[in-house]
Amino acid sequence: MDAITREKDGPVQILRFNRPDKKNAITVAMYKALDEGLAAGEQDENVKVHAVLGVPGAFCAGNDIADFLMAAQKGTLGEEVLGFLRRLVTLDKPIVAGVDGVAVGVGTTMLMHCDMVLATQRSLFKTPFVDLGLVPEAASSLVAPRLMGHVRAFQLLAAGEAMDGAGALASGLVNRLVPEADLETETLKLAARLASRPANALRTARRLIKGDPADILARIDEEAEHFRSALKSPEAQAAFLAFMSRK
Repeated sequence: MDAITREKDGPVQILRFNRPDKKNAITVAMYKALDEGLAAGEQDENVKVHAVLGVPGAFCAGNDIADFLMAAQKGTLGEEVLGFLRRLVTLDKPIVAGVDGVAVGVGTTMLMHCDMVLATQRSLFKTPFVDLGLVPEAASSLVAPRLMGHVRAFQLLAAGEAMDGAGALASGLVNRLVPEADLETETLKLAARLASRPANALRTARRLIKGDPADILARIDEEAEHFRSALKSPEAQAAFLAFMSRK
């Protein structure tokens, strides 16, 4: 079973986290599949909009900790991870997401680069970077304060406090809350509405709204350097081992 599936619904490309037994914890191979899927959709003239979904109760539980431990031992942050993040930032076509249940770490920070996000009330957004002896990633240290202000960004990224669906809505992380049973349908309807707009005008408007991505790409690289250093630190190693011992 593929941990990332790719399908089309008319002009909408759907990328789905599909590792329900691990609550869609993301591995290096999944990062690569997401990157390749987005690249393929960008090249496909029939695709107008990307949509990202999870499974009921789990959007993405963040990085697979076993992968983290391997990275910590090597002192690296894989190019597959950075490739996906850079792709996400430089997409030409709109991207939407539908979130139900856990959205941890990159499961939250990737949403900051989506154009529209729907979520359910029971969704839980959490970024335990500091708890693991790490630092924010995906340029979230730059984008989150712009999106929700310093105090909410600090609450999420540094204090590690979780947000439920209502909190994410109030912070500007999501556009609208929908019932759990309707999330996928509503997300794909939203994507289809965007796909029905004049494509060139929509892409130009999106590019103007988002602005030059150079500072975001630079922050991704800056965070990655700190992340690599943190992965090798004794406090991160201890935090990972403590986490694994609780599993």
